[in-house]
Amino acid sequence: MQSLAFVMGGTRPSIGSLREEARHCRACPLWKSATQTVFGAGRASARIVLIGEQPGDREDLEGKPFVGPAGKLLDRALERAGIERAQTYVTNAVKHFKFEPRGKRRIHKKPNEQEITACRTQWLDRELRAIAPTLVIALGATAARAVLGRATAIGRSRGHIIKGQSLVSEIAADVIVTVHPSYLLRVPEEDRENAFEEFVKDLKLARRYAPA
Repeated sequence: MQSLAFVMGGTRPSIGSLREEARHCRACPLWKSATQTVFGAGRASARIVLIGEQPGDREDLEGKPFVGPAGKLLDRALERAGIERAQTYVTNAVKHFKFEPRGKRRIHKKPNEQEITACRTQWLDRELRAIAPTLVIALGATAARAVLGRATAIGRSRGHIIKGQSLVSEIAADVIVTVHPSYLLRVPEEDRENAFEEFVKDLKLARRYAPA
């Protein structure tokens, strides 16, 4: 399949140079309490880019995206959907862990609009222009807003491919909107398997974009 992605003029930055630059990010105050910047990882020429909300506790400590419980669930769902994670690029809308201390634990706190915008313009837009993917998978409402530039109802938007979107990052790509895998960890146990199967069903829509 020929890619729909394009870059609106200029030279593409390299993912390696962006990752190095992001290590010193001070675009918003979140860097002050986070351990480190958690930049995207994966294939620099990937046809498929998956975007989450922000790193969690495990990601903040290891410096890699989707390595905690939600990441393991994503790996299992991608495998079930017939997509190799190694052939994709995985990142987050926000690159620093936002949390509130609760005893010895650090509890996830949702990033605000200013933090999402700062990270999008500084990093996410540039990541997407560097990779120029054919398909973007937005995992959750924060990722969908960062990619599409508007509030997006997950329930109404999932289950189909949104074709040929002009994204905020000034590339064109098809888009799949689905839940964040962390959502599956919060649903009641009796509903968890059905929720997981629906997530896999969404990811199966991306198989046509996966390398043969």
